[in-house]
Amino acid sequence: LELPEPRPRFEIFVASPRVDGIHLRSGYIARGGIRWSERREDFRTEVLGLMHAQVVKNTIIVPTGAKGGFVVKNAPAERDALAREVETCYRLFISALLDVTDNLVGGSLQPPSPEVVRRDAAVDAYLVVAADKGTASFSDIANELARARGFWLGDAFASGGSHGYDHKKMGITSRGVWESVKQPFREMGRDAERDLLSTVGIGDMSGDVFGNGMLLSRTLALVAAFDHRHVFLDPTPDPEAAYEERRRLFELPASSWADYSPDRISPGGGVWPRTAKSIPLSAAAQAALGVTADALPPNEVIRAILRAPVDLLWNGGVGTSVKAHDENDAEVGDRTNDALRVTGRELRCRAVAEGGNLGFTQRGRVEYAHQGGRINTDAVDNSGGVDCSDHEVNVKIALD
Repeated sequence: LELPEPRPRFEIFVASPRVDGIHLRSGYIARGGIRWSERREDFRTEVLGLMHAQVVKNTIIVPTGAKGGFVVKNAPAERDALAREVETCYRLFISALLDVTDNLVGGSLQPPSPEVVRRDAAVDAYLVVAADKGTASFSDIANELARARGFWLGDAFASGGSHGYDHKKMGITSRGVWESVKQPFREMGRDAERDLLSTVGIGDMSGDVFGNGMLLSRTLALVAAFDHRHVFLDPTPDPEAAYEERRRLFELPASSWADYSPDRISPGGGVWPRTAKSIPLSAAAQAALGVTADALPPNEVIRAILRAPVDLLWNGGVGTSVKAHDENDAEVGDRTNDALRVTGRELRCRAVAEGGNLGFTQRGRVEYAHQGGRINTDAVDNSGGVDCSDHEVNVKIALD
């Protein structure tokens, strides 16, 4: 059987009329999150890439990495109904993973139900999950399911939750990313916490890594950003006023860029849905993005945001936005973002913060770095959350 690299050591595939899911582990002791994927056609490709990134970032923390993802097969259009369906599908997926996982009872191995067909006799009782995209508030649900089944890890099964560290409240991942941001600017003779940094971003203020990240400095001049819903332009922001407005959105439940107060946006800026046919670009917006067009389709504006001549590109979103010039989109394996992807040699930012996973292909990173860009990898920049979860799980196991 020909499978793409890297090949996981363990793979669980879950299928039902409501949810399809997959969990990949590269070894017996492996950790990683469970995400709600919206890539129904190729979610295994997405999860495999994320598992690979998890393996790298876990190198100095735990033996190796894992990743899981599920897709909702009958997604309602209405927002509250969709949220309920995502939770139901998550419950089904987690329950299925536990169905085929060994347990430890009184220190002795307890195999799964006799109804589970078993081909090996190896002890494999180590299964942990964590919050990820779309599942940030689900740790209590996972632990509830684990306790109901008497699973040996108990509340250590899913990090976070009521008795764990809340990564979004702590801002732990973005704070780790911020440390990676300060270093390259220090090398350039600038203080990232005091000097004005022109910035473009991927994400919105409701998110953990983007939202927390955009509140780590009052001198971030966020001139443009985008997520899966909107394009945001603020070509000449007032840093202090913009900071306070970003904080308001961060504290507003389920906010989006559409909630940004128009009177806080500088002249020539605005917020547009990605479904718009065209986005007008004022002279100020053209100068901020380094383009000359009076208007562009949303995806072209997004490409201009990624290529903007700014100090910092902060990736707090989902998807692969940058590849090498000699890679094709099929090699990248993220069809959702094919229309907006740019190449490493097109970037004009001075440094990149990789808060989100898989924002660049590895060859894209190398190409950007070869032209003088400052970049680490996602496995380095956003490893703070992984490290935090590792400590939490170990403490819970010790105290249980």
